[in-house]
Amino acid sequence: MNMPSAPKIRNMLSFSVLTPYYNEDVLFSLPHLEEENEDGVSILFYLQKIYPDEWKNFLERVNRESEEELKSNDDLKEELQLWASYRGQTLTRTVRGMMYYRKALELQSFLDMAKDEDLMKGYKDLGLSSEEQSSGRSLSAQCQAVADMKFTYVVSCQIYGDQKRSGQQQAQDILRLMTKYPSLRVAYIDEVEMPKEDRKVDKIYYSTLVKAALPGDDNSADPVQNLDQVIYRIKLPGYAILGEGKPENQNHAIIFTRGEGLQTIDMNQDNYLEEALKMRNLLQEFLEKHDGVRYPSILGVREHIFTGSVSSLAWFMSNQETSFVTIAQRLLANPLRVRFHYGHPDVFDRLFHLARGGVSKASKIINLSEDIFAGFNSTLREGSVTHHEYLQVGKGRDVGLNQISLFEAKIANGNGEQTLSRDIYRLGHRFDFFRMMSCYFTTVGFYFSTLLTVLTVYVFLYGRLYLALSGLEEGLATSRRFAHNEPLQVALASQSFVQLGFLMALPMMMEIGLEKGFRKALSEFIMMQLQLASVFFYLFSWNQNSLLWKDIASWRSPVAYIFITASMWFMVGTWLFAPFLFNPSGFEWQKIVDDWTDWNKWISNRGGIGVHAEKSWESWWETEQEHLKYSGKRGTITEILLALRFFIYQYGLVYHLNITKDRSILVYGISWLVIVAILLVMKTVSVGRRRFSANFQLVFRLIKFLIFVTFVSILIILIVFAKMTFKIPSFVCLPFYPPIAQACKPALRNFGVWGSVRALARGYEMTIGLLLFSPIAFLAWFPFVSEFQTRMLFNQAFSRGLQISRILGGHKKDRARNNKD
Repeated sequence: MNMPSAPKIRNMLSFSVLTPYYNEDVLFSLPHLEEENEDGVSILFYLQKIYPDEWKNFLERVNRESEEELKSNDDLKEELQLWASYRGQTLTRTVRGMMYYRKALELQSFLDMAKDEDLMKGYKDLGLSSEEQSSGRSLSAQCQAVADMKFTYVVSCQIYGDQKRSGQQQAQDILRLMTKYPSLRVAYIDEVEMPKEDRKVDKIYYSTLVKAALPGDDNSADPVQNLDQVIYRIKLPGYAILGEGKPENQNHAIIFTRGEGLQTIDMNQDNYLEEALKMRNLLQEFLEKHDGVRYPSILGVREHIFTGSVSSLAWFMSNQETSFVTIAQRLLANPLRVRFHYGHPDVFDRLFHLARGGVSKASKIINLSEDIFAGFNSTLREGSVTHHEYLQVGKGRDVGLNQISLFEAKIANGNGEQTLSRDIYRLGHRFDFFRMMSCYFTTVGFYFSTLLTVLTVYVFLYGRLYLALSGLEEGLATSRRFAHNEPLQVALASQSFVQLGFLMALPMMMEIGLEKGFRKALSEFIMMQLQLASVFFYLFSWNQNSLLWKDIASWRSPVAYIFITASMWFMVGTWLFAPFLFNPSGFEWQKIVDDWTDWNKWISNRGGIGVHAEKSWESWWETEQEHLKYSGKRGTITEILLALRFFIYQYGLVYHLNITKDRSILVYGISWLVIVAILLVMKTVSVGRRRFSANFQLVFRLIKFLIFVTFVSILIILIVFAKMTFKIPSFVCLPFYPPIAQACKPALRNFGVWGSVRALARGYEMTIGLLLFSPIAFLAWFPFVSEFQTRMLFNQAFSRGLQISRILGGHKKDRARNNKD
């Protein structure tokens, strides 16, 4: 990679850093650090076990032997808070990292301006006389002045004014940061109430910039506290937050930044001093025409994911993100020329974007992925986006399964909204054919292709099912035309080795091979497969490459059959059990018992007005089908037609029950009579419960017992004498699949059977839940399964010699031992 030569600090381009902040953690408080979760593990205990060497070095640095000695000293308590906050995703960590830019500029200014004798002494040993300090002519003061001229850091704390007025801890922590870093600036939207003549209150909004107030300053924003000082206050035409929130939080604070460059940094990022030293080289890229026509408007840089060592899930996401911010971004920038802005920490041409609407768009819903629209806007207005890998900024990613799932959902929803935006429409009309196709397949096209793949999987599975139920599969198997077609079987079988899902890891392996060597890449790939990385990516990417078998209905070779069966069951197991597999303590017996108890309460609770979906199955069931209320008649008819596939499924199952050899339509009609009879019995039981359960409780329970015995007896007779198989539960429940029942809800209410249908659906859900819990509970009986899962999830920590079992459950033992003593 080619890096421009570094100019002197006085001649370099000036730049600013902008960080949007809402209400996240600024600094970990001691009560928060010591608060234990349900496993008895606190954040501080977890950090001590994850970073044992750094904790030991910290104790040595402050000259203490234990945690108790630290807490006995008020000054060291703050040091403990900072130590923990620097290892979490907090604003304190981000501010410390970004202020490395200023420190790097001071050091580089010193090297530019220092004389030989000053260089021999070093920057820290600069002798400052009182006369030089008062006049500001000292070399140190000059270096600081040059750094302040070239660098500005603004944190846009949207609700800092409200937090300050209400006395929240976040406001005090932000003020502490401004005091520690005097060059730090905080922008926020201030709300002022002005009385009117008619005794009403008019709210006026200001975009305000503050800094830490000097001691004894009377011009502070709050004369009572005298803590921060207003630098600028700009009156706004109204309330600024009209869209998603984060874009407005960025755009209203851009006016307070200075310089030619603007780097946008998220709240979960970090920086390193050695990377900050290369910032002046990066800014020189704005002065070069990389495509020979235009100067760049956005300089893309890579990210270093510092959360990869927390768990296996974090490691998977770290490797995936590393391949995206390196080899993928490199390809998008050159030769495809379709790289946009995919989030922080890209550096914008500040003047270019200040005159073109800011660095992000803020329309409600449609600009959910607000970052990429800055790239769209820049490209549409004849800007150029480049990518440079000689500088990187730290980035923290989600490390839990739920957080990763929510993040993936946000990205997917954002791409769905992009398809409705005018930006994509205009790009499609203005790009040439090759850039248009590149833009499509690297944005919305990827998700659309994935959607087609998932639909193909469903079509294939239902096709296979209908072939088996209709008897066509057996006919194809016995046909001579297909039984001996070996070239077709060999050709189709060879695809299976290519479509095992491993191709998704090819870019990742290539990037790791380029940076660490291909032996290291191969070992990491094997280790990832042993930690079930394929299951993880299969679950979240929905890229079902191993299941595109739509042309293989006639396979009869053993290899083909094995690959088809393994692929289908791999998909089923991934979608059903991956959340349990990647959940810490997911196979712990007591946790399984607690989950089963909570699930039973959830599915048994009645819904109604004001009952959330998290509290009741009925509310959840209604919420899942709520879209039918607003889809109209066409949507309802479409939903019913799509759900008719279950009737076809039922039709095939009826003739595979082996009750009779007759294949007439009357057998199918009789099956519906059985369904109607079951509904009538359920309706009778429901009415009897309401009318007679209070006065004739014993008789009512006896009747229910007799009904149950009768049902079991009929089922046993059919199985023993009629050779019926166990497919009857599916054949009974499938016709009342929720979309059909919800679509026909008014009619079912009029017939008075809606309660029975809902009870039937509840029973179906309970059956599925029992099927899911049974293998999990069985595996939880064996302690070695939980140990294996812990080793799999935290292999990175085990490789560093950590005892994760002590982190997950050992603190309870330590606490019990202390209580016993």
